[in-house]
Amino acid sequence: MVRRAVELARRKQLHCVTTNILCRDGNWIDKSFYAGMDFFQYLSRLHRPFATGMFMLFEVKQFRKLRGFHEQVAFGEDYLLSQQVERKRFGIVRGGVYTTNRRFQKMGHLRAGWLFLKTALNYWNQNYFLRDHKYWQT
Repeated sequence: MVRRAVELARRKQLHCVTTNILCRDGNWIDKSFYAGMDFFQYLSRLHRPFATGMFMLFEVKQFRKLRGFHEQVAFGEDYLLSQQVERKRFGIVRGGVYTTNRRFQKMGHLRAGWLFLKTALNYWNQNYFLRDHKYWQT
């Protein structure tokens, strides 16, 4: 995966590369949520890129130019950073990386989905990202 991501980044001169997020052990609802996030990730290339911190390969110079992850942001710092990448400099490598469904088990699907939707709708509002969404307290 990493080799393919690096090759894609070099070939297309990309600043950020991500991939699909897969959930091997979850139920069909968990897998559907991750498939939905992957779908939105592909759609995001039309407006503002969206990548999750589960897999983000950055060109070092661009990462530094964007000043890396915002240290005061406790939730969505990966989304906030990736949306600053130019569309033509953002890529998604085929395949995927695996994650667990523990966030859905802790938060519930509705709360996690609602938080994801609110985050996507507030992409322009940095103050939204600075608020405490109690993401890590569940």
